[in-house]
Amino acid sequence: MDFRDEIKLFADRVEKLKDQIQTEEATKNALIMPFIKALGYDVFNPFEVMPEFIADIGIKKGEKVDYAIMKDGQPCILIECKHWGESLDPHNSQLFRYFHTTSAKFGLLSNGIIYRFYTDLVEPNKMDEKPFFEFNVTDIRDNQIEELKKFHKSYFDVGNIQNTASELKYMNELKTLINAEFQNPSEGFVRHFARQIYQGMLTAKIVEQFTGLTKKSIQQYINDLITERLKSALKKENEAEQAAAEPETVNLTEEDKGSKIETTEEEREGFLIVKTILRQKVNASRIAFRDAQSYFAILLDDNNRKTICRLYLNGSKRYIGTFDEQKKETRIEIITVDDIFKHADQLHKTVEKYDAEKAAAN
Repeated sequence: MDFRDEIKLFADRVEKLKDQIQTEEATKNALIMPFIKALGYDVFNPFEVMPEFIADIGIKKGEKVDYAIMKDGQPCILIECKHWGESLDPHNSQLFRYFHTTSAKFGLLSNGIIYRFYTDLVEPNKMDEKPFFEFNVTDIRDNQIEELKKFHKSYFDVGNIQNTASELKYMNELKTLINAEFQNPSEGFVRHFARQIYQGMLTAKIVEQFTGLTKKSIQQYINDLITERLKSALKKENEAEQAAAEPETVNLTEEDKGSKIETTEEEREGFLIVKTILRQKVNASRIAFRDAQSYFAILLDDNNRKTICRLYLNGSKRYIGTFDEQKKETRIEIITVDDIFKHADQLHKTVEKYDAEKAAAN
């Protein structure tokens, strides 16, 4: 199992366990320790992971941080834990007090779901107030997994991480600012663009008008960008599948000849959309389809007992048929095949149910 799969598996574990965890100690045992283990460290070896690491501060003796990841007999990452339901307030964190008293170059503050990594970019040996890297493990992205991988025991290199820490920190802050402007454009942001397209004086009324226009323009641009990228990805995948497909000779029965089943481009596009939705759950090669006269079925493992959904695209109205836990079909009208994306959660649940049944049978 590669690192990406291990983190995804850990994320699933967190989702299942968190509601049962009542204390900070349980958070450590059920969430934090498995996370440290996923980074390649032996949580039961004090030469690698030291629980309750003592960090004396001035006249205060015996001060302890929850964990310290050790390297060559010295702490390299200090870890402070909170209960999973508790917010992470760095100003009250013991990490700030401990950081400068040890040789550790990184601090990690976590409640088992949110992970915040700190270092000393602003002042040497003084932990920054803002993390340079933060993620929610239940919603972790592939690019974040690649950054997290740098903290894995096999790849850990202080210099390498510090070289990218500054870039990560400022990119995260820029993304936060950009997101805030996109959600609620500030007057300065609106004026910047309005000046370039409006020739008159920017009165308060005009700025108010352009604030609404700017917000709508941003949302429309993002929607157009997503649509174009999706269409491009689907087109490339379709071309690749057609190039890889070998022509085969099919001996049709008289019944087949009379049925006049023809897979349309719209049905193929719907199939590719479902594959795209399910890629994050299962290998795309497990998704198959079987065309019929009245519907287009999409299956898991090419098994007609594992129908993921059915598409009805050849009538005056279009429908997607989804299935509940009793395999009862519900037809829902869709305007275009792009509306299949609205039913991603149900498709995920259906595939998860089939895999759970398979695991239970084994």
